[in-house]
Amino acid sequence: MKKIIPIIVLLILTAFIFVSCKSTPAPTELTQQKIPEALIAPMNKADAARKRAVDFECPAYFPSDWETAEAQYRTARGLPISNNEEVRLAAEAYNSSAQAYDDIFMKTVPLYAQAREDEILAAREKLINTGFTEYFPDYLEDADNMTLAALEQYEADEYYKAKETAAKALKEYETLLLGADVYLARQEIIDRGFLKYDEDNFKKADEVTQAAIKEYEDGNKETAVESAQEALLRYNLILSNAWSAYSAELKVTAGKERELAIAERAHIASRELFHEADINYNQAENNLEKKNYREAALQYIDADAMFSIARKDTAEKRQKAETTIKRAEEKIAESGESGSEAERIIEGGSR
Repeated sequence: MKKIIPIIVLLILTAFIFVSCKSTPAPTELTQQKIPEALIAPMNKADAARKRAVDFECPAYFPSDWETAEAQYRTARGLPISNNEEVRLAAEAYNSSAQAYDDIFMKTVPLYAQAREDEILAAREKLINTGFTEYFPDYLEDADNMTLAALEQYEADEYYKAKETAAKALKEYETLLLGADVYLARQEIIDRGFLKYDEDNFKKADEVTQAAIKEYEDGNKETAVESAQEALLRYNLILSNAWSAYSAELKVTAGKERELAIAERAHIASRELFHEADINYNQAENNLEKKNYREAALQYIDADAMFSIARKDTAEKRQKAETTIKRAEEKIAESGESGSEAERIIEGGSR
């Protein structure tokens, strides 16, 4: 029983402490309650100026000035406000703090606006270079109109509106860039004759693409982006598989051309051309082993062409040598020297 009493006392004390803490206002609430009416407006002014400066990345553009303004703000917050004179001084400090933030903001906002403009123009230029806007000029016009609207808002000192509109314009260009990627991937499949490798998936990708276009034109931009990303994945999968199969086919073709070049002694008669072709061929083999199918395919194409050129060059040299021998036969007296010259040409000597 003696052991139970201390426990009961402890529980009662704990409950009392809990109730007391719960009924005590939080420090922030007390602070709010004690703020004089004359100080609320200056404080709000300073807080709003500080928030605007943060929203437009002032600390990143002028870090030293920002630290000074922050110190001034902290000083204002720490001033006593127990009488009218202290309240007046604190209000002045808050107003000065707001002005400090505003000064940094006015220095920053032209730089911030220029940075956003550079981003938008870079995205726009990239979009135009894809050639996509030639087929969809209305889409570009809509994005351009957003950009012009942002500029007008900025010039009217409507900075938050300009910031929001510029962000929308940039997103619009980026969305169109995604559309351009879809278009270019699809066009590459068609231009390279890769449709034969996966026609069923190509049809499905086309269906998703059409859905993306409709969603975009209906104003469902987020859904349109999702559909465009799916279409791009499908087209890229076709391209990846096609390049794999295509490089394997080109390996066979280039290999046969190389064998013909060796059989015709091009590696001797046209050694420089053959060597250049062989470099491309070996690089293609290396890339094929590493599964860099696109690079391998393009190098096989180059190698095949160069082996063919080496064969043609060898044939021309052989023809020249045969002509020399024929002339030599007509001039029997000079046949020994001319015959040697002809043989040297056939074996890869001077032309």
